[in-house]
Amino acid sequence: MTDYYYVGGYWLGRSEDAGACATRASNLFNELGRLEPEWRVWHEAGRTFKEASARTFSTDRANFLKLFARKKNRLGDAFRYWLWTGTHPEQTSLVDGYCGSADDVPTSICLVSPPRKGTVAGRVLTAPVLREVLRSVVRCWEPAWGVVASEKYRDEVSPSSSGDVGTFVGWMTYFSRQWGEVPPLPAPVRVEPVEDLGTLVILTEERFTVTNPEHVRLATEVHQVLDAAGLLRPL
Repeated sequence: MTDYYYVGGYWLGRSEDAGACATRASNLFNELGRLEPEWRVWHEAGRTFKEASARTFSTDRANFLKLFARKKNRLGDAFRYWLWTGTHPEQTSLVDGYCGSADDVPTSICLVSPPRKGTVAGRVLTAPVLREVLRSVVRCWEPAWGVVASEKYRDEVSPSSSGDVGTFVGWMTYFSRQWGEVPPLPAPVRVEPVEDLGTLVILTEERFTVTNPEHVRLATEVHQVLDAAGLLRPL
C-alpha cells in the first residue's frame, strides 16, 4: 500500500475576522504556486470530477472573502475552506482549513495533502519541497505545532489511531517559540529556525518511510529526546 504524506499546521483559539483569514489563505496559495506549477490553479468541490474541474477558484484575497461569506463555509465564528487541484482523480492535491475561531475546540488547522502517486507526487514528495510547504504554512498561519508526516508511521506511534496533534515526531516537525525550546538532537537530524516564529526539526533528507529501519530508529530516538524535554504533548 502506498504511504500517504501530509503537511499540517495546528493552533488553538485565535479570533480573526474574514479579512485576516482571507489574507492568510491567499498568501499561502501564492507560496504554494511558486513551489509547484500544478499548484497555481485550484478548484472547488463538485458532484463529479468533471463538474469540479470546471469550478476553478481564484485564490486572491477578494475571492476568499466571498467564499467565507457563504453560509456553508461558516461554523460558528470560524471559516472553512476546501480546494483541490489535479488532472486525474487519483492524483489530486488538497488544501483545507478551519480558521478564525476564538474557541480551542475544534483545533484550528491548515492541511496540505499532496498526491500519493503520479508525476506531481514525484516532484513534491521530497524533503526540499515539503520543507518549504511546511515553512509556508508556518509563515502564513503561525501555528503552534506543525508536521510533515507519514500516515503509516503516525498511526503506529500515536496514542490514537487518528494521530493526536502534538504527540508524535514527523518526517519534519515544527514547534512555535511558545511551544518550547528544542534541545540538541542526534545527527543527521537538522534543526533550523523559521524566521522568528519557531523551530523546524528535519529527521532525514531522504523520504521518510516506515519500511526503513534506520528511519524508524532515528524517529524513536528523537521522540525520546523531545518527549523528555516536554515538547510532545497534546495541543
